[in-house]
Amino acid sequence: MPEVVSLGELVVDMFGRPAGVALKEVGTFMPAPGGAPANVAVALARLGVEVGFIGGVGDDPFGEGLTEVLKSEGVDITHLQAIKDSPTMVSFVASASPVEQDFTIYRGADTKLRLEDLDREYITSAKVFLYGSVTLSGGSREAVLQAARWAKEDNVLVVYDPNWRPAVWPDLEGARDGILKGLEGVDVCKVNETELELITGTRECQGGSNRLLDRGVQLCLITLGSEGTYFNNGLVHDHVPAFPVEAVDSTGCGDAFCAGFTAALLETKKILGNLRGSELSDIVRFANAVSAISATQTGAMASLPRRNEVNAFLQRM
Repeated sequence: MPEVVSLGELVVDMFGRPAGVALKEVGTFMPAPGGAPANVAVALARLGVEVGFIGGVGDDPFGEGLTEVLKSEGVDITHLQAIKDSPTMVSFVASASPVEQDFTIYRGADTKLRLEDLDREYITSAKVFLYGSVTLSGGSREAVLQAARWAKEDNVLVVYDPNWRPAVWPDLEGARDGILKGLEGVDVCKVNETELELITGTRECQGGSNRLLDRGVQLCLITLGSEGTYFNNGLVHDHVPAFPVEAVDSTGCGDAFCAGFTAALLETKKILGNLRGSELSDIVRFANAVSAISATQTGAMASLPRRNEVNAFLQRM
């Protein structure tokens, strides 16, 4: 059984070219594998963590290609389904700048995951269970929330990255309600400033993270792009600076961070509540490094570094 189970969407990202223009101005598109929970799974595999993925793709060429990608990366795909009569999710992405993306999303198989499709033992045998909010916005919500409850009930660490995509929600209020629903029972919540404001009503790190802790979260991580990462567990809070790199494309950087954090946390072999502030800072620093390397290349999965690359990067810094 894998150490980490990631549940959610597996997507064909269609990256617009040339870069630096709005989606409506794009001339051509280049396909690449993506989807936040799948990106996290691949990133973890590259960092040397045994990881499995739960999700759905269409019974179509895109689905076949994505399945082969995860398999080739060493991700366990025994619970990845090819769903008939439902297309693989496709996301059209334009990067107006290295830190700004515009998405148009066409959904299908990612909305078809059902409770009866889940294997409780597979989920609860892991040490960490990861998911995001995109699958909460469609027909898979019940299955995702139940999977998280099973993990919580069996003392599996639950990590949640809202990964807010306005294109999959009917409106802001619906997004806020759905994302808050996914927050129930979460141990670690990773948000960016925009998501923090959506969920808590403020971009102020300490105040916003305290509101998330009041909802039962044990550790709140707030990624701040080139400004680094803020963390708060209710006992200690701190800011860990980012690494100075020449950013090319920030797509997938949050997923890289989430994987880096999870990999470094597992390496400590400690319970989350037993970590000292200095240990949390070291874990976040490693996650920042994984994210920084990812930002220096185009694409989500393609930019995810391997463990030796991260180690070499940290030695230079």
